[in-house]
Amino acid sequence: MPIRPQPALVGVVPRKELWPIIQKEKWYHIPVESAPNNISFVEYLAFYFPGCFNKEFQHQVNYYAKVLKINTLKRIQLFPNEPKHKNADKNYYQLHLGKIKELPDPIPSKKWRRIIHIPTSKQKLFTAKEINDLWDTSPLEEKMYQALKKQKIAAERQVYVQVGGKKYYLDFGIFCRKGKIDVECDGEKYHILPEALTKDRQRNNQLTSFGWQVLRFSGKEIIHDIKKCVSIISKTIYNLGGLYDYDVALL
Repeated sequence: MPIRPQPALVGVVPRKELWPIIQKEKWYHIPVESAPNNISFVEYLAFYFPGCFNKEFQHQVNYYAKVLKINTLKRIQLFPNEPKHKNADKNYYQLHLGKIKELPDPIPSKKWRRIIHIPTSKQKLFTAKEINDLWDTSPLEEKMYQALKKQKIAAERQVYVQVGGKKYYLDFGIFCRKGKIDVECDGEKYHILPEALTKDRQRNNQLTSFGWQVLRFSGKEIIHDIKKCVSIISKTIYNLGGLYDYDVALL
């Protein structure tokens, strides 16, 4: 009988002064308006440390804890000493935590990028070799990711970009010497709707105008002919001068 995945979330510790509070008081906060979809049933929380931390922490997931309960409070209730904060009256989830433990192995981000929250599972926290292994997304995206990884194509998952005043999350971002590729995995039900087609076209045009090559693959293509999908991606990478040096920050 297969083991049930235990839902987990990776949250960012955005400021150094927050980490001692999290360690001492054993809670973490997330704005309700930007909380991930799995927030209501998360069982574990892990922590990603951005570049403001020391080298032994930065750009890694190092620690995790069990989520004991979740409640909703105003930010001013969480941080009474910051009454003039712009979000003081906004609602936040407060995740109460058990003992904070160190992961057996840190999970590094191979390159600098913006990370907000990563829906994942406890199992992936203990098996992931790098940040991109953590995402618990659609089966189509997972199939694409594993196929790209098999061919040693370095692809960043759920890449956040802001172009022309619009914010987008790309299923996969691939960075080449002469350009960038956005790979999208389209579920059949949503993307055949007229309004979805219009949004997709507008999105594609916007990204293209800012230097992104957009490649979209349907669910049928990914399920039945993933090799052809990867072949098209590989040819596009070749035409863009090959993969960029993965050690160089591009975002």
